[in-house]
Amino acid sequence: MTKGFDCEYHGHSDFYKCLEAMATLHSDKSAEYTQGGDLLGNFHRVSAILKIWGYDIPPWLVAVIYALKQQDCSMMMLKHGTEGEIESIDHRVQDEGIYTVLKRVLIKEMMTSCVVHNNSGPLD
Repeated sequence: MTKGFDCEYHGHSDFYKCLEAMATLHSDKSAEYTQGGDLLGNFHRVSAILKIWGYDIPPWLVAVIYALKQQDCSMMMLKHGTEGEIESIDHRVQDEGIYTVLKRVLIKEMMTSCVVHNNSGPLD
């Protein structure tokens, strides 16, 4: 059993260390990206910019694209046996995980918005 956050968990201790590190990095980056505004504003803004160019990409899909960018880079480094000079493989994998969690948050936001505003799902 592992002591993690504020209760005991049964998973690998490194898993919970990774979650804590991800939470810290997410908090630090959020402060920089949001400047006190919308905590998901970067995803909303990029989605809006892409719409100007004719790409109807919702904010959750922006998070998927960001995660794919990190995954692609880490996989290329692993394939070639190299390590990043600016960001390590571990840092990129960590970012990928954060974007995956943010995708969940953005989907929840979208689903809540659809139910509240339209009384229907996003695909109706």
